[in-house]
Amino acid sequence: MKQDVDHASVGYAIKRAQAALHTAMETTLRDLGIGVSQYSCLVALAHRPGISNADLARAVFVSRQATHRLLNGLMADGLVEVSGEGRGARITLSDHAVRVLDEAQRRVLEVEARMLATIPDDRRAALRDELNACADALELGRDAS
Repeated sequence: MKQDVDHASVGYAIKRAQAALHTAMETTLRDLGIGVSQYSCLVALAHRPGISNADLARAVFVSRQATHRLLNGLMADGLVEVSGEGRGARITLSDHAVRVLDEAQRRVLEVEARMLATIPDDRRAALRDELNACADALELGRDAS
């Protein structure tokens, strides 16, 4: 039996927007040699130099194991540098990564502008705040159970 997608569902709309955003970001970042996960890592490292592996995993919404794989790839590409070992290891961006990230951020902002083009400026902050409130409600519910 075929099930119809509930296009009236807010959850479906959020997932559809997330999937479209992810695809558009992957496309625009591809020729820079990075994907969305690598981009997210670079952004987190730019905002928190020396971040631990565990904190980086939380910042980019992946497991510590996935972060380890991402970091190995970023290190192989000369985008990150690691000092120390184990829990004391600290990760920073290379000079090359700073240049890649600058271009990547410019491209991602263009994707976001395209995504929001039909939403009036005065409603964009409200959309962001409402989506954050949805995430907060679910995260608080998860912590309570």
